[in-house]
Amino acid sequence: MHSKIAAALTFALIATAANAGWRDEASQFDAQRLSRLDESRTKGLDEASRGASPSDLAAIDSVIHAQATSASPSALAGAWRCRTIKLGGLTPDVIYSWFRCRISERGGALFFEKLSGSQRTSGFLYSEGSGYVYLGASYVTAYGPPEKPPVYSGRGASAGAAATPDDQIGLLSLLADGRARLELPYPVQESTFDVLELKR
Repeated sequence: MHSKIAAALTFALIATAANAGWRDEASQFDAQRLSRLDESRTKGLDEASRGASPSDLAAIDSVIHAQATSASPSALAGAWRCRTIKLGGLTPDVIYSWFRCRISERGGALFFEKLSGSQRTSGFLYSEGSGYVYLGASYVTAYGPPEKPPVYSGRGASAGAAATPDDQIGLLSLLADGRARLELPYPVQESTFDVLELKR
């Protein structure tokens, strides 16, 4: 009984911290990217439809058009398998292999991280409606993981730039079938729209 109460209190604290407000952390550039999520998704899907294989299009449709549901911290926490799907840009689409991801509590808030593969990302999740806004940073581990992964720079973008290539903003949704998706509008490099598909 005490463990259940402790778990409930932990997730209540997470929910409170997540409500701190992503708008206080996000750069203007990233806030604008998120406001154009629907536009980015539509454009990416259109570009993918012009050259992706039927099997790729079926996989893309399965995650993009899946019904979302409300997501509590307890429903999201834990280990996930994940794969990145890139739409538009340099190629019609790219669907990567499955890797390991995790959502955990860190400093009283939810923290997402892609744990394997050469392309990784990590950052905090902020409650927004029925889902969570993701503010994170991507990095490459081709020569081994960095001693300290980069963090979201937000309003402190380097050298006075409006954005850095590593910064990411997105929307994480829990899906009705138990999967989750992390949509990343207008990545700074390579593609028009990225989505990470997550499943247990």
